[in-house]
Amino acid sequence: MTINPTTQSAIALASTLMKTARFGALSVAHPETGHPYVSRVAVMAEGWTVLTLISTLSLHTQALLANAHCALLIGEPGDKGDPLTHPRMTVTGQAERVDKAALRDKWLLAIPKAQLYYDFADFQMFRLTPTGIDLNGGFGKAFRLGPDDLTS
Repeated sequence: MTINPTTQSAIALASTLMKTARFGALSVAHPETGHPYVSRVAVMAEGWTVLTLISTLSLHTQALLANAHCALLIGEPGDKGDPLTHPRMTVTGQAERVDKAALRDKWLLAIPKAQLYYDFADFQMFRLTPTGIDLNGGFGKAFRLGPDDLTS
């Protein structure tokens, strides 16, 4: 795969995907086997970081607690055309638990249905801090954004 030089328009597209995502596919290392394991999770951007509210009863949360390295695929295909022509990106990084109470209003504004379970004790908030982003803007539009690109 050919990686294009990072441009301002690529950074802008990545920022838009990040800001508009409300769910994604979280990839972790299975805590028992070490094999890749993927779950769909709700997400919300906070700058270039991603927040997710997940239950400690779930396997993907147990995996993050054992190994904070993870990846998140965001960007969904539109209603028309080839799904592979629609932009998407993989955010790689580390996850850490953060103060759920401090983020309550912000999370519920973005994801109102979470009102049903937000205060359950088993739900914890995690922040994924990217170490890099692989952006696919469609055919022939591959970019790799590094830490320097994520400062704006």
